[in-house]
Amino acid sequence: MESQQIRITPMEHSQTRDLNAANDPFPAPGRLVPTFLNHEWSVQEELFEVPYEIKFPNDKLNCDDYIGKSDKIIFLAYDQDICVGQIRLVKDWNRMAYVENIAIRQSHRSRGIGKRLFEAGEKWSLEQGLRGIMLEAQDDNLNACRFYLKQGMKLGGADTMKQTFNPKIGTTLYFYKILG
Repeated sequence: MESQQIRITPMEHSQTRDLNAANDPFPAPGRLVPTFLNHEWSVQEELFEVPYEIKFPNDKLNCDDYIGKSDKIIFLAYDQDICVGQIRLVKDWNRMAYVENIAIRQSHRSRGIGKRLFEAGEKWSLEQGLRGIMLEAQDDNLNACRFYLKQGMKLGGADTMKQTFNPKIGTTLYFYKILG
């Protein structure tokens, strides 16, 4: 498997230049549509007639706030000397790790790198005494939503107001995974 050549490492000061290296555009082929019935969430996919591409703005944060800290961390994935992915986590008040970002370079998607980064995040969370992982995703980021579900996350909530001023996003989805 090609992902075995990938090295996952906590970010160090010499790697801060790689913070946005994996921030490539990603396809939006459809949306995940949640339904809440009898205290249970279920989801269906709705494919768009005309798919489009999304690109998040580059992160502007002080990497020193994450390096060597016990309450925050950034893991980077390297293919030789090229940064091809990242996951950024912080301890939240509810004894869960909140995934602020996970991104894989376009050229390296579908190679198991996201899974390895997610596993590194799970391991870090458990080492910090946290009980789960949570994150939010926009409903039109269908491929990411599929990935989160494949990692064993469950939909725990939906918010139709959070993205009120973003006309392409209808719903923010909240995913959770209880660990150990």
